This record gives sequence, structure tokens and C-alpha cells, in this order.
Amino acid sequence: MKTKKRLGIWMDHSIAHLIELTNDSMVTKTIESESKGQEKEQDSYKDESFKLSKEQSFLSAFFKKLSTVIKDYDEVVLFGPTSAKNELFNTLKDNHLFEKIKIEVKSADKMTQNEQHAFVEEYFSGSYN
Repeated sequence: MKTKKRLGIWMDHSIAHLIELTNDSMVTKTIESESKGQEKEQDSYKDESFKLSKEQSFLSAFFKKLSTVIKDYDEVVLFGPTSAKNELFNTLKDNHLFEKIKIEVKSADKMTQNEQHAFVEEYFSGSYN
């Protein structure tokens, strides 16, 4: 029987901690949005729609990076304190490439790395299902 590939992603709009659950260990990787390293623009001539468009572009690229990783897993749980997890989920559910992947969204507060690992371990052990 094939072992299921499982991934937990704690995320907000600027960073995602990808926690892969393997047989006896967890491996964590981090993906940051391009906007995380950007300086706040001081240009007052930039209008609100330009800023919103730029933010949306960063978010789209961030979700694309995450999607590239998620496609290699059988089960994924998205969790975190902001609406980013729901936005990513809505993007994925509309794409047929992800229809065979079990993806769930769970609410969670800010967490330390140990808390994130415990959450993922408990979720996939059945405590959250």
C-alpha cells in the first residue's frame, strides 16, 4: 500500500511554513511572498488601484509557488490566522489539477514552530477530523 504524502501549511499573506509529515519526522520549509521583502513605497503619486494591483500580483505569485508544491501531495491542511488560507483554497478548488488532493482549511492563531508541528501531527493522526 502506498504511503500518503501529507503536508500542513501554516500561512498568512506574506509567509508560508510547509510542514511535510513523513513516517517518523517532519520537514519544514518556508516560502515567502515577494512583498515581504519590499520596502513600503513612499511615492504619494501612486494611486490606490496601482498599490492594490501590485499587492494582488505578489499574492498571485505567492499562491502559484505554493500550488507547485501542493500538487505533489495526497492530503493537505491549510491553517493560519488570516484569510490567506481560504483564498488559496478557493484558487485550488477551481483547478482540476487539485481535484484528487484532499485539501482542508482549519483556523489557527499565530503559532511557534513546535505548535505548528503539533497541529499537523494531531490533524493527520485523526484528532481534527
